[in-house]
Amino acid sequence: MESQEREILQVMRKVLTSVIRDITPAPGQPSPLSEQTTTDVRECLKLISIRERELADAAGAAVEKPYYVDEPPATKVVSINSIGNISSKSKDKDEE
Repeated sequence: MESQEREILQVMRKVLTSVIRDITPAPGQPSPLSEQTTTDVRECLKLISIRERELADAAGAAVEKPYYVDEPPATKVVSINSIGNISSKSKDKDEE
């Protein structure tokens, strides 16, 4: 039962966010939605998130934190080669 409910919530979230993406106006253009409708959509998404978290907690599953595309990543990938270059540069400075 819970997996079906989780699936329903995921579909509802995807549909709502797709509709929002489709009707979002270009910068500087007015929104086609009223303030009340915008608030209602936010509340729906909030309730979906709350229920998804409740289901995940009950199942003992981890919930992934959502992120924004323009949000800077919390971690930075560093190549092994650059680590070697940093340590050799710091050795050169220490020798001077």
